[in-house]
Amino acid sequence: MGTHEPLSHDTALIRLEGIAKTFSLGQVKVRALNGVDLTVDRGQLVGIMGPSGSGKTTLLHVIGCLMCPTSGRYVLDGRAVDSLDKFALARVRNRHVGFVFQAFNLLPRFTALGNVELPLVYARLPARRRRAKALEALAQVGLADRVHHRPRQMSGGEQQRVAIARALVTEPSIILADEPTGNLDSASGVAIMDILVELNRAGTTVIVVTHEQMIAGRTERIVHLLDGQVVPDGAASAWPGGAS
Repeated sequence: MGTHEPLSHDTALIRLEGIAKTFSLGQVKVRALNGVDLTVDRGQLVGIMGPSGSGKTTLLHVIGCLMCPTSGRYVLDGRAVDSLDKFALARVRNRHVGFVFQAFNLLPRFTALGNVELPLVYARLPARRRRAKALEALAQVGLADRVHHRPRQMSGGEQQRVAIARALVTEPSIILADEPTGNLDSASGVAIMDILVELNRAGTTVIVVTHEQMIAGRTERIVHLLDGQVVPDGAASAWPGGAS
């Protein structure tokens, strides 16, 4: 499957500078991210780890343009996106990003093929082209023989493969995976990580949020978060319980 031409020749695909995100819970303000500086180069495979509440998912949502930061600068593929409105963010997200979630987020009444086609329906691709691309994506994750099965007819690992196929069918430059193995047994988790590693080797930038050291160990770089901030290299071992 193809990849998008970069907008710039900078090796950095993702550049975050001083990113903060604050949520209002009634009268209480909660700062989920507190001045995050992070650069991810094109083609990297990055793991994000940290304790519960450290800001991992919020960071992933900012990177994926699902939410705007409260402050700071975010440059994605050479374009400043931190101040875009929701419509412009949606266009950037649809062009660049594929998401994989822990809970799969498949529509139960749709077949695997129907679930993978959905992003292409929203992109208004003709039906024949949608089907061809969805079949290609399902074959890429090893599900060519399961295209007409519904989620309830598949194992958890197979459902997560469908979710990965749905993420890659639009040919994004980035795949963001939030605890993609969290609901799977260890063998299925390894198989899912194998797929993400292969996608990365084919040129896709992959960022994986995980609490599993075994999964993070498959990445080429691990970013540790604590209290909404990136922990300097070597400091994670000072946390209670280490870097898990």
